[in-house]
Amino acid sequence: MPKWSENDILAELRPFTSEKNREGMARFGIASETALGVPIPALRGLAKRIGRDHALAGRLWARDVHELKLLACFMDEPAKVTEKQMDRWTAGFYSWDVCDQCCSNLWDKTSFAWKKPFEWSKSEKEFVRRAGFVMMACLAVHDKKADDKDFIKFFPLIRKYSTDERNFVRKAVNWALRQIGKRSPMLRKEAIKVARQIGSIDSKSARWIASDALRELV
Repeated sequence: MPKWSENDILAELRPFTSEKNREGMARFGIASETALGVPIPALRGLAKRIGRDHALAGRLWARDVHELKLLACFMDEPAKVTEKQMDRWTAGFYSWDVCDQCCSNLWDKTSFAWKKPFEWSKSEKEFVRRAGFVMMACLAVHDKKADDKDFIKFFPLIRKYSTDERNFVRKAVNWALRQIGKRSPMLRKEAIKVARQIGSIDSKSARWIASDALRELV
């Protein structure tokens, strides 16, 4: 099968471009300045046709086109991803959907998946910190072999950064708390305790995280 080029892929995407979709992306808080407006199902379908390709994923990520960056997340090979690549791509996150798709389709399948939440959550950069908490949520859902005790280690970070008022951070902190709590009865009990501790903090963000989490966990 002939190798795909970036231009081949752009040609495949053109029939799916939509200004209406671009406007919809913007309404959902997605950075759409470089977007073509291609729906996610079309991107996933194309990624499946092309197959996994680490080198091509790197070239797609380097292009200033929103959909090509998403394709890179869908197509890269987790076993070939380096820690340096993870830090570099994550430092370049500019939109919540790129952050979440990369974490849930690629980063959480790498050998560095359990290390990065502790590092990224401490970053002052909004989407890097978001990535740290999104990783916690993704691991809670996807890593079926992990021990419940592994997730307990995330709770101090969830408490500490629950006061971050930035919308994309507080939503990720909330997501991490809820997903960890839904993993098992023991973690649900611990997550409820953490949520109540967070709810007592004098912070609008912390109170929202706590009330939303308790609504689902209790």
